[in-house]
Amino acid sequence: MKSFRLKIAAAALLPLSLMASPAIAGTQSVHAASAPYAPITLAEVEAAQQAWGQALVAISTEYDRKGYAAAKRLAETVLDTAYGYNMGPVLFKPTLTVAPQTFRTQRDGALAYFVGGDKNFPKDTGFALKGWRSYKIENASVLITGNSATSMGNVMLTDAKGNVTTVDKTWGYVRDGEGKLRIVLHHSSLPHKD
Repeated sequence: MKSFRLKIAAAALLPLSLMASPAIAGTQSVHAASAPYAPITLAEVEAAQQAWGQALVAISTEYDRKGYAAAKRLAETVLDTAYGYNMGPVLFKPTLTVAPQTFRTQRDGALAYFVGGDKNFPKDTGFALKGWRSYKIENASVLITGNSATSMGNVMLTDAKGNVTTVDKTWGYVRDGEGKLRIVLHHSSLPHKD
């Protein structure tokens, strides 16, 4: 696994962003400011996925080494550099959420999921604080349609005791006005078992 250096966190965490899109009924319209068009590449998607895995491990190890406040600060940096919450709602359905707070379209809900500690999300215990030490991403497929991309596959997360958790993961990416990718769709669930 590649090491993650906190001093370059802002540069290493996949800056991902959104292109202009029409409003959808019941949602906020999001428009990128004069974004130059550039098709997303497979290499960019794979780099974004790797940066996400590195960031999750970094938040977890930051928690173990420096405590909750440091892990929360790093999680905020990840959300602000990797996800498109600054552009509008993000379609984020984390692995271990329960109704009625299943979907985390706003930043505060995503932060609560990753690090807990928010009284508005009392069942969140901090998914990123579970002792993750490594990750492996296996795509079933990546669909690129110009200035947006969607990937689907598995993410295998290994904790400090060597236990592996496999999740089914779908990410959607768009390019922002600065040419950076942003996660605008993140759906995660545990594989179905008979």
